[in-house]
Amino acid sequence: MKGGTGIGASVRRREDRRFLTGRGRYVADLERPGMLHAFFLRSPHAHARLLALDLAPALAMPGVVAAFGGAALQADGVLTIPTGWKVTGTDGRPMAEPLHPPLVLDRARHVGEPVAVVIARDARQARDAAERLDPEWEVLSAVTDSAAALAPGAPALFDDVPGNLCCDWSLGDTATVEAAFARAQHVTRLSLTNNRLVPHPMEPRAALAEHDPGTGQTILHTTSQNPHTIRSTLANSVLRIPESLLRVVSPDVGGGFGTKIFLYPEETVLTWAARRLGASIRWVGDRSEAFLTDVQGRDHRTEAELALDAEGRFIGLRVDTLANLGAYLSGAGAGIPTYYYAPLLAGVYRTPAIHCRVRLAFTNTVQVDAYRGAGRPEATYVLERLVDQAARETGRDRVALRRLNFIRPGDFPYRTPVGLEYDVGDHGACLDAALAASGFAGFEERRREAAARGKLRGLGVSTYVEIAGATPSRVAGQQGARGGRAESAQLRVHPGGDVTVFSGAHSHGQGHETVFAQIVSERLGVPIDRVQVVQGDTAQVPFGRGTAASRSLVVGGSAILRAVEKVVTKGRQIAAHLMEASEADLVLQDGHFAVAGTDRVISFQEVARAAYTLHDYPTGLEPGLDETAFYEPENWTFPGGCHIAEVEIDPEVGEVGLVAVTAADDVGNVINPLIVDGQIHGGLAQGMGQALLEELPYDGTGQPLAASLQDYCLPRAGDLPSYTVVMCPTPSPGNAFGAKGCAEVGSVGLPPAIINAVLDALGPLGVTDIDMPVTPQKVWKAIKTAALPG
Repeated sequence: MKGGTGIGASVRRREDRRFLTGRGRYVADLERPGMLHAFFLRSPHAHARLLALDLAPALAMPGVVAAFGGAALQADGVLTIPTGWKVTGTDGRPMAEPLHPPLVLDRARHVGEPVAVVIARDARQARDAAERLDPEWEVLSAVTDSAAALAPGAPALFDDVPGNLCCDWSLGDTATVEAAFARAQHVTRLSLTNNRLVPHPMEPRAALAEHDPGTGQTILHTTSQNPHTIRSTLANSVLRIPESLLRVVSPDVGGGFGTKIFLYPEETVLTWAARRLGASIRWVGDRSEAFLTDVQGRDHRTEAELALDAEGRFIGLRVDTLANLGAYLSGAGAGIPTYYYAPLLAGVYRTPAIHCRVRLAFTNTVQVDAYRGAGRPEATYVLERLVDQAARETGRDRVALRRLNFIRPGDFPYRTPVGLEYDVGDHGACLDAALAASGFAGFEERRREAAARGKLRGLGVSTYVEIAGATPSRVAGQQGARGGRAESAQLRVHPGGDVTVFSGAHSHGQGHETVFAQIVSERLGVPIDRVQVVQGDTAQVPFGRGTAASRSLVVGGSAILRAVEKVVTKGRQIAAHLMEASEADLVLQDGHFAVAGTDRVISFQEVARAAYTLHDYPTGLEPGLDETAFYEPENWTFPGGCHIAEVEIDPEVGEVGLVAVTAADDVGNVINPLIVDGQIHGGLAQGMGQALLEELPYDGTGQPLAASLQDYCLPRAGDLPSYTVVMCPTPSPGNAFGAKGCAEVGSVGLPPAIINAVLDALGPLGVTDIDMPVTPQKVWKAIKTAALPG
């Protein structure tokens, strides 16, 4: 592409011009004449029965327009926020699906659950009035740990959910696995914890609902990754109003990481209240509220066993996981620890027999759902920890053990025993690239140099594969997903040849406005600055499934490309007519339709003009140059790679320094290398955060022990080394780009590499296990405990 702006070019993000100069347009920036403000009163208890709620003290305060509790919504038939995934247990019974009222009706089930909303003329008045409310509570016993929640006699969150068990689910063949373990020469066993994480997008959640009584239309502006699903769910399942009367707009969204996919109580209540009051109402959450309300990630307790034969080949894997769902089912709450987790336990290895049992538990905590990686980091952590431990126990080289068991390039397409069919990959090439780029061969010398300074140095390896894009809608439906997986795009070519792209995917930092414009510019030959991208508005975009699971390019971009091809086909018909040539002889290149083998050309802009002026136009061809396309994925794509982490530990205080990270990733073909590098860098930072810094614990009463960034440690610039990122592409056959998805690979592959590095450093002291996050206190304690006699 001329100018270096097409596919494969490192074009700087166009949207950064407004983001970096303070000209972004976020929900908190929106103002409306006479706009009201909402504040939510939240439960201070993890588990308590609501005995009485008197709203009169709030209503008597200056500026207050209205105050509502759950009873008001219940009277209007607003009973529950539905979940988007229904999982069926091993016994054939569907999962327990208790009601999730937007405001507390009878019981609060986690700290921070909204109890009432106060609406006033300014935000301070709403807050002051809400603080006058004093609900009467009967405090009940709480349970925050999944194992404790499923234990006999545990406090019950719901009367109709015995034992707090949402579902007992499994995948794989038990008999085959038992036979493999019976003939194993060695079995490695581990008990693992995948720590609970709190997502922290730059922009907290916010919503503005405005209602026009004259037209009956309500517009919800919200910080969502998925505006079309929000509209469909809110209109059809919650408020029961025509979708045509609800418009959902997501303007600039400052980060999501999964937490902004779902419909929340605040959006629900504001939309309902705006319709009831015929007003515009805005709520802007703060960082402390985010700790108490935004869906969180991970929180698994796992027992895992890996069976090996005499040569070190993996012959069986058995995994038993307790997954903490929190107090309610979020949008994909049941799908993440089942269908996004267990099928990835095959990893990059030829393990013939795998069985995974997952028990989903309700607890008195914030809901747990998709967080960057969503099930794949949990699976990779289990598998890569087992492989390193097996190497230590059997005296084998950890790299050689992996290489021995890799799925080989000639094995693809490869069907795993847990339901996936990998299409293509070369895990050995990623491993080799990572070893070379990390200076693996010289590590022992670096270890000796560190020891001379009184430090412990360790190196950890993690090889992984994940799923990205989407599974076919038919398969998703069979698994329990309540929505399809197709994506739409509309391409509108204007009379002057400029192009507007309407995409159902939605950016929250990935650079869609740049990458999607690159695709259109490359194919049509239109300068990139004459291609505009519209997203995040259900009134402008015909349909969409938003952004999650690294689907933007693989699915959303594929829909755009199909719309582009429709435009090219119609443009060729118009050009053939204007040039009195055969359509079969015309090719589009560098922005011109050319008759092959001649110097006769006509520009794309001339064709666009002809489509609207119609002075000389093919008879019977519909005017205009505006096409819509849908793309239904044929299969997941499968990014993979090898991550290597190098750490240095001060044994006197237990401090762990991450000194080097090497990521050799296969994300398929790359549209914009600059943006892909940025996405991988961000994922690596979040992977590092989980491994070394981040965790949300709860105390025995259900109170979270972190409610601000003074309590919860995010990675800072000084915690992170410069990364070495290497691309090892094997193009995916599942889409025209050959792309696989890149946004989540860092969070998938790096955590086990870091923990393996820590254990490599501590191994000579007798430390064989440690849980994330590896804080100085944990390291110091592990060293001291290992040094004790016996």
